[in-house]
Amino acid sequence: MEASAGVLTRADFMTLTKARLSFLVVVTTLFGYLLGARGEAVNLWLLAHTLLGTTLCAFAAAVYNQILEMEADAKMARTADRPLAARRMSPELAFGIGWVLAALGILHLLMRVNLPAASLAAATIAIYIFIYTPLKTRSTSNTLVGAIAGALPPLIGWAAAGKALVAPEAVFLFGLLFFWQLPHFIAINWMYHAQYEEAGFVMWSNGDESGAKSSLLALGFSLAMFVFMLFPYFTGHASWIYLAGTILLTGMLVALSWRFRRTRQRSHALALFFSTLLYLPAMLAIVLVAWR
Repeated sequence: MEASAGVLTRADFMTLTKARLSFLVVVTTLFGYLLGARGEAVNLWLLAHTLLGTTLCAFAAAVYNQILEMEADAKMARTADRPLAARRMSPELAFGIGWVLAALGILHLLMRVNLPAASLAAATIAIYIFIYTPLKTRSTSNTLVGAIAGALPPLIGWAAAGKALVAPEAVFLFGLLFFWQLPHFIAINWMYHAQYEEAGFVMWSNGDESGAKSSLLALGFSLAMFVFMLFPYFTGHASWIYLAGTILLTGMLVALSWRFRRTRQRSHALALFFSTLLYLPAMLAIVLVAWR
């Protein structure tokens, strides 16, 4: 179905709300809730309200991100067909959609879940829109800030389960998502570095034609993640099953990052990127099984 100006099609709505990325947000929120509810009866209604509110907030963040990056998206081949960049939708309409989604999402979490979950969702939107997005054209630190925003959704689920945000498990949830995002985004940034530069984004991959800088960063963050992921076992929070799983899976990311570092080939950056997509659900499943 073709889109026409002023008409919001299903395909354009899915693109406008970055449905695949938003799905990842929902999955990590679900994981945070399930980890927080371990040993207790899962309140399915509370879980459903948590996921609904989080989905609406994730959609809203994606909409406002595309409004702010409308001109930049039009310059990149990988994003030029987005509804705002392609001028199939007015920014005024998109703003209205984003406002409704954000308001409904935050209010739903506040009224049907709890204040901490709603506050974390609001903070995620604020960091993503008011800090991360503007920073993309000013400083390479935007990747770190974006990783902070991306690491908050599992804490929404954790808070929804009624658990304290100062708990060691909350720190682990945040760290897992934070470190996971870095090799993931570094790989894709380098593969499309020319497009990012053309659009005016300031990324670690800018000017890194050979991949020397990007591959080194990917390897460094993968090693940092490997060390971080050992802590739950040695602090008694996870069993030997977890230790074996994280050594295998996180070690795989380190190995792929090392290969990317040695060869600096696009195919190996792509392999690292796709491996991160497989890593996250597998590691989350291991955590649920092996957490004490």
